[in-house]
Amino acid sequence: MDTTRPIEAEHQALAESLAARGVEYALGGFIDITGRAKSKVVPIGHLPNLLAGSERYTPRGMGDLGQMTPNEDECVAMPDPATLQICPWDTRFAFMAADLLYGGTEPFAHCTRSMLKRQVEAAAAEGFVMNLGVEVELYVFKPESLDRTDGYLVPMARSGELKPTPAYDVEAAMDAIDFLGPMAKYLEETGFGIFSFDTEGGDAQYEFDCTYAPALEMADRLTFFRLMVKQVAKQAGLIASFMPKPYTSSWGSGAHFNMSLADVETGANLFRDAADLRGKGWSKTAYSFVAGIMRHAQALAAVATPTVNSYKRLAPRLADGSVSWAPVFAAYGDNNRSCMLRLPRNRPAVENRAVDSAANTYITAALMLAAGLEGVRQNLDPGEPIEDLTYDWGATSDSAVRLPRTLLEAIEAFEADPLVHETFPSQFVSAYSAMKRAEWDEYHTAVSAWERDKYLLMF
Repeated sequence: MDTTRPIEAEHQALAESLAARGVEYALGGFIDITGRAKSKVVPIGHLPNLLAGSERYTPRGMGDLGQMTPNEDECVAMPDPATLQICPWDTRFAFMAADLLYGGTEPFAHCTRSMLKRQVEAAAAEGFVMNLGVEVELYVFKPESLDRTDGYLVPMARSGELKPTPAYDVEAAMDAIDFLGPMAKYLEETGFGIFSFDTEGGDAQYEFDCTYAPALEMADRLTFFRLMVKQVAKQAGLIASFMPKPYTSSWGSGAHFNMSLADVETGANLFRDAADLRGKGWSKTAYSFVAGIMRHAQALAAVATPTVNSYKRLAPRLADGSVSWAPVFAAYGDNNRSCMLRLPRNRPAVENRAVDSAANTYITAALMLAAGLEGVRQNLDPGEPIEDLTYDWGATSDSAVRLPRTLLEAIEAFEADPLVHETFPSQFVSAYSAMKRAEWDEYHTAVSAWERDKYLLMF
């Protein structure tokens, strides 16, 4: 079997060690634009070949991104052995995150992991490490939900549909322990450092909170987490979804990014400063990082809220009139959860509440880091923090820019932002924009039940 690199003796020893522990198969997963892992399944005896670049792919077109023609060269998946995890829900499998190398040599233009690696390296050259923690929300529901005509997701227990909300309800969490329990156990076993999980505001909605890590490591973890969630839900006879807004009356599923910069040499957090002139305890670096993200908030939406459905979540209020807890304006506030960016009082990190659970963590973190570093580099200032409930601002505000209302608005901002073109390969920018415009066109031309109910007898 041909390989891109020489086979290493230590990888042979690794294969033998894993086989002795009962592992039968290895996966070197590259990540498509939707955040799904793609890999051939390799018998564990061939793990050294896999790590030497034996597996080739024609990945363009995966996740609807671009098209690949038969005359193009293939890509080699180069797994990162530092990311290896034995899948705790099925210990026959070991998983690794992989980079895609075009022709086996250069990073593939559409390799989302490589895009984040470039930004991480650029940050390190300036003396920074970005640490990232992500609060992941998702829905886990019974299969019969798919047969309902109203789109309602049926919780695994009746307590999961308490009114007005099952959020933080102890009984609802205990009744869902057949899913939550194995997830917590596996997250602990795989080193995620889980410190809490709970029922969220939507019926059948849950959140897992784990410790932070350097941005690339966190993105790798979340790839594995998404795979784990889907498989553990299936083992419990359930279905899991990271769709941002599953039905009209539901709460949206966010994936709040908690970001901080640390010194690349010492690891010291750079976002706190007791001498803060605003009296909030934040450093000038933190404020400039915030300002950079706010400057590029509209373009960021194209990757942080990447679907047509995402913009049903980015609305000020739910169907019943209560506030959505999702941001509407590119504003920042001191512990103000109605803003896009929050400076929380219990941790030295900037929380971006605009990211949803459909986001590809690699490209979202890459553009977020690039925007924040631009703010730091240019010594930007975000102005004074917002204390208002931003949902009361109406459609416009003199204090902040409105986040995009649709995927089309976000893609137009994405294409027009120079930082996007500096951060991502040109082939990716054009292919991603074309893919998302096609998604918008497909959605916008479809006639919905709402339209028939509204207009059929009116005209």
